[in-house]
Amino acid sequence: MTFPALRRFAPVLVLAGLGFGLAACSDQKQQGGGAPQAAPVTVAKPQVKQITDYDEYVGRFTAIDLVQVTARVSGYLDKINFTDGQLVKKGDQLFGIDPRPYQVALDQAKANLARSQADLDFAISDLQRAQTLIEDRVSTAISKQTFDQRQQTERSARAQVAANQAAVHAAELDLEFTTLTSPVNGRMGDRRVSIGNLVTGGQGGSTNTLLATIVSTDPIYFEFTFDEASYIRYQQLEKISRTSGSIASIPVSLGLISETGFPHKGEMNFVDNVISENTGTIRGRAVFANPDGSFTPGMFGRIRVPASLPHDALLVPDVAIGTEQTRKFVYVMASGSEPQVPKIKYVTLGRQEDGLRVITSGLEKDDLVVVNGLVRIRPGAKVVGQPEPAKPAAAPAAAAPAGEGTTAKPAN
Repeated sequence: MTFPALRRFAPVLVLAGLGFGLAACSDQKQQGGGAPQAAPVTVAKPQVKQITDYDEYVGRFTAIDLVQVTARVSGYLDKINFTDGQLVKKGDQLFGIDPRPYQVALDQAKANLARSQADLDFAISDLQRAQTLIEDRVSTAISKQTFDQRQQTERSARAQVAANQAAVHAAELDLEFTTLTSPVNGRMGDRRVSIGNLVTGGQGGSTNTLLATIVSTDPIYFEFTFDEASYIRYQQLEKISRTSGSIASIPVSLGLISETGFPHKGEMNFVDNVISENTGTIRGRAVFANPDGSFTPGMFGRIRVPASLPHDALLVPDVAIGTEQTRKFVYVMASGSEPQVPKIKYVTLGRQEDGLRVITSGLEKDDLVVVNGLVRIRPGAKVVGQPEPAKPAAAPAAAAPAGEGTTAKPAN
């Protein structure tokens, strides 16, 4: 080979030599360092805790009482004794209608009653005189026909008195209806009519003027719907527990959309008697105390209903759960400190409980679950399981020096 040709191949020879050198170094490292060490992971048995399964639903609050305040008599509105949105109590005066025409009608009815009462008194006296003459058998003094006429006059006078008494009662009611009071405790809506307007009333109700609305606030209902399968499960649960004999008395808890958890306690008080043919659901209702007005009719919330009796469940941290497409799994290991390949167990998840995840199926209480270090696990690679370190106990509070933070009690 000539010198120019050798110069052209020199770089190739140099690179080949470097490659052989690196390979040799790698073989020496593997032979000298040995196999890579197994990665450590933390293992622990699942916690066993008694829990109750729950179903959650979304619903909304409804008022127990919703009253539309309408006029029962016609007249001009002359009083409004509340502010819009005010809390009112049963019996508080809300509206006033001009009472003067109804006072006049009452006075006239009373006058008619007094006149009919006077006619009745005269008829009674006239009948008593005729009765005396008949008993004395003075045939020429009064005839039988005249006596019968006086009896009929007395009965007619009594009937007229009764009619006028009813007219007086009706006039008194109309006068009473000019003052509209609250029939329930609740919160007022806005007024629909201003002072000075003519309002229409009457017994028909269809044309009565709507003046305002009142909704009760404490207690308050919460309505929601649940499916037929849940309804059957609740019935069976109630038969097993035998606590009340009805679904409509089981305890429930509730949380608002803006709240975490279910801090408000209440109880079911009604379940409908028909399952909807269109949706296959049935309506339920719970009642909650609302002394501070936190719940407003129409507001949405989340309700939690017991779906099982208390039972033992297995719980693991969420960090111990892996995902394989749509399936969830955990890694489990055998006892011992020797390196081993973790096994996968597919599990079914439940709800969260005290920061842990309930495992409803796929796991045993004696399984050692990898709870920390999942990122170190590789397919087919061995790891070393290390027990989870015990949490340190809270240190007892230091005793306060004499004379500090304590108050001496006098001896008896």
